[in-house]
Amino acid sequence: MRAPKALLAVPLALALAACGGGSGEGPSGDGGRRAAGKAVPGATVTVADSGLGTILVDGRGRTLYAFTKDKDTSGSCGAECIAVWPALTGSAPASAGRGVEAGLLRGERRAGGAVHVTYGDWPLYYYVGDATAGEVNGQGLDGEWFAVSPDGKLVRTAP
Repeated sequence: MRAPKALLAVPLALALAACGGGSGEGPSGDGGRRAAGKAVPGATVTVADSGLGTILVDGRGRTLYAFTKDKDTSGSCGAECIAVWPALTGSAPASAGRGVEAGLLRGERRAGGAVHVTYGDWPLYYYVGDATAGEVNGQGLDGEWFAVSPDGKLVRTAP
């Protein structure tokens, strides 16, 4: 019998927390797990086709998610949450790649100076359970985490 994906996230989150993981930006090659306060410039948001339809991804093809508890582009994902859902951050605003509406792409300055990339009304996050480009293992988790479409709406389709 296979363990539910949500249960698999707990050991992964503990390992990440023990290693000092935090918010980060995938194009740096760190898989979206760069230590807090070490944001990198040059984040790119683009689109990719997936089993969910066309969704937002980073420059390396990693799925970007929104958290339904976030309001008005303000992130509400605390330290324990960020261990499992690292924020897409950079030291400067992100650039719009192919298929992205540049007018929806913004950045919200966070404590420590990092810019948390937002799209429409949604701060963007990774899911640590997505190990490679194209994975959507975080889709629909806890009924609160969803991929984002190029029009800025949540994709509520099951994977």
